Amino acid sequence: MHTESAMNSPITAADVQATIEQLWVYPIKSCGGVALTETELTDTGLAFDRAWMVVDAEGEFVTQRELPRMALIQPAFKLGQLVLRAPGMLALHLSLEAAEWPQKVRVWDDTVMAYDMGDVAAQWFSDFLGPDAPADLKRLRLVRFDPEVKRACDARWTGGREANTQFADGFGLLVTSTASLAELNERLAKAGEAPVTMQRFRPNIVLGGIEAHDEDRLGAMTIITGADAAAVIEPVKPCARCPIPNIDPATSVFTPAVSDAMQSYRQDPRVNGAITFGMNAMVLQGDGQVLRLGQRVSSDWRFEG
Repeated sequence: MHTESAMNSPITAADVQATIEQLWVYPIKSCGGVALTETELTDTGLAFDRAWMVVDAEGEFVTQRELPRMALIQPAFKLGQLVLRAPGMLALHLSLEAAEWPQKVRVWDDTVMAYDMGDVAAQWFSDFLGPDAPADLKRLRLVRFDPEVKRACDARWTGGREANTQFADGFGLLVTSTASLAELNERLAKAGEAPVTMQRFRPNIVLGGIEAHDEDRLGAMTIITGADAAAVIEPVKPCARCPIPNIDPATSVFTPAVSDAMQSYRQDPRVNGAITFGMNAMVLQGDGQVLRLGQRVSSDWRFEG
């Protein structure tokens, strides 16, 4: 693994050379993403990624699986605020420092303490998502992850090493490549379907300069962040795909074309034959360093016995 500094572990000696082509964060779990030119890496992933989450009246997490219109909620960062926009709604402005009162919430199998974001935010989400929602999802609230909480990633995939995330499904980072999307779009075209964008797959780091799905086989990845500095992340688990990639982020309309196309070539035995796209990754080194578009990435192939 590349755990040494950039000076002690020459990037040119690695098997694979790539660059960061896209950086994305999704401030609110299952809502729209924000494309960035640079962002801070933290020990739980990228700064502000999945830091907020929509929950029902019982504190249970809600996603596009239940409410596809969440895809239409578009966040932006502006002057120390998270600004949310959605069709037919006035913008909702939330201070990046704001948090109201503690609340226990549930995300998958984890129950953690979070902070409720107040009644104005709750009303905004309820007004936009509630009219088309099932009866038990008419009243919604927005919560923020408590940075004092440790939500552990699955140790079966981290090799027993400690790794934490906020409200992401399981890991702090998701890595894909532009070549992987290009291959999918070629297959969609042959099936008479329209191409799709990377937003369907909700990655954090998109690599350029590698072949389709090379990310599946990479070991620890060294990212050169400065003249004598490097961050290190390690892909550890293939990302099994639920139906969300079938939801058009521009319209929230569901069609099965993406899953149908991937069914023929993306079943992964490492996750019991589930359809996968991208790799979940953990942060090994670089908390507080800045990732930028164009930074060089190096890795050796991972060989599994």
